Amino acid sequence: MSKLNADQLTNLKLLLSVEGVGPAKLRNLLAQFRSIDKILDSGVTELVQTEGVSKHIARRILSKKSEIEKVRSNLLRDLEYLSRNNSRIITIWDEEYPPLLKKIYDPPIILYCKGTFVPADQYSIAIVGTRQPTNYGKIQAEAFAGELVRQGITIVSGMARGIDSTAHRAALQNGGRTIAVVGSGLDKIYPPENRKLYEEIAAHGVIISEYDPGTNPDAVNFPKRNRIISGISLGVILVETGIQGGGMQTAALALDQNREVFALPGNLGVPQSEGTNLLIKKGEARLVTCAEDILFDLELKLKPVIGKNIPKVQADLNLFEQKIIDSLRKEPLQIDKIAALSDISTSDCLVHLLSLEFKGVVKQLPGKVFSLL
Repeated sequence: MSKLNADQLTNLKLLLSVEGVGPAKLRNLLAQFRSIDKILDSGVTELVQTEGVSKHIARRILSKKSEIEKVRSNLLRDLEYLSRNNSRIITIWDEEYPPLLKKIYDPPIILYCKGTFVPADQYSIAIVGTRQPTNYGKIQAEAFAGELVRQGITIVSGMARGIDSTAHRAALQNGGRTIAVVGSGLDKIYPPENRKLYEEIAAHGVIISEYDPGTNPDAVNFPKRNRIISGISLGVILVETGIQGGGMQTAALALDQNREVFALPGNLGVPQSEGTNLLIKKGEARLVTCAEDILFDLELKLKPVIGKNIPKVQADLNLFEQKIIDSLRKEPLQIDKIAALSDISTSDCLVHLLSLEFKGVVKQLPGKVFSLL
């Protein structure tokens, strides 16, 4: 639940309802006035001293104050619904707000959530794609989602038909966590056949939306929703998408947000593969053929984003880590050789090597070669 009280949330929602006031201008206003209450108590002369706030926007802010009781009434109704349905509001100032999402250019100020965030959700990867996948696309989405959640990575998607739903289900079936970012209010489950999936995600992850309860899944909502899918993730995997598909927009947003973009190659002449093949051809996405490719790239991404916050600990090795250490006692080895000597899969070997790196026991050399420190 948000640390803001009902009056503060009312003022916040009132301000965000003003045409021309988005996250960026709100940040500027807060930097100038230090509180939302002071913004609403100011006049035109004071407001226009804020960067990006014109006289027209200032007058809109002041005229909106006449609607405060309507905004308060709607908020109290929403809070009652959320309370009845084990859901809540969080804002960008709350501790549980996803830290990666705060870093994008236009993070949503308010999120409606059903389910619980956990620290492991900082290790999230989005899997998105067409609503009309081929069998190949479904199989690959299941394989990537399943393998990634087995390595402790949370899967993010949009709960749409096709690749999105397939990725969510595969994550749950493999005992992992998944986050759904929806383009409607939490009470408007779309598509309607995903009601059971919706409840399963809420029980083993989080459903999030920036739209008020009661908001229908209108087409205009989904492009805006896509920036949250990419923003909450370390990277985005495009499984199948047409050139005009929403997945292409998600990939573009991910690149703008400095996120990793991965794409699966597909057969020529298949519409569902045209977008992914184009991204690969233009060098905007890395070609991947297995989850192991993602894990190798994630290692580079995780170290600066998360690894620096994980303190080195006295080595307390599990059975598999001990096998890896034993294989490296004589000389540095390439990961495939380490996996063979340790009798574990290459992808599992990488996860244990990352753990050993965080513990300060091994280091990585060029060419995916590892050695003891």
